[in-house]
Amino acid sequence: MTQGALVARSSDYMTPPWGDEHQEPFINACIEIETSLDPHALLFTLHKIEKKFGRDRASERRWGPRTLDLDIIAYNDVRLDKPELALPHPRLFERAFVLVPLVEIAPDFVHPQLGLTVQALLDQVGEGGVQKLC
Repeated sequence: MTQGALVARSSDYMTPPWGDEHQEPFINACIEIETSLDPHALLFTLHKIEKKFGRDRASERRWGPRTLDLDIIAYNDVRLDKPELALPHPRLFERAFVLVPLVEIAPDFVHPQLGLTVQALLDQVGEGGVQKLC
């Protein structure tokens, strides 16, 4: 297996900003990949990609504008709670901007701690202004 192979990709979605609401909307999407990288190596690789696209994590404000933000939402059934990486993503179940595109590619994915599908989680949260782009 290579370092990463694309399995599925959601549509792009325009989403209201989270946290700092006084900024432009974001564009969000989800992908599913197969990878031989462990979760920490994958995170390191994602941060390198962000940097190539001009992201400077040290100089940005929390929830502020950024050129690219790549997160690991889940890694199979792995559970981690480390300062640098928590899996599944600790706020996955409360964010429509993650759940809407995730439901598109993996509606039956079960949150390993909550025991609910992402579709059930989205039903609880609602779509919250998330708009599918063409």
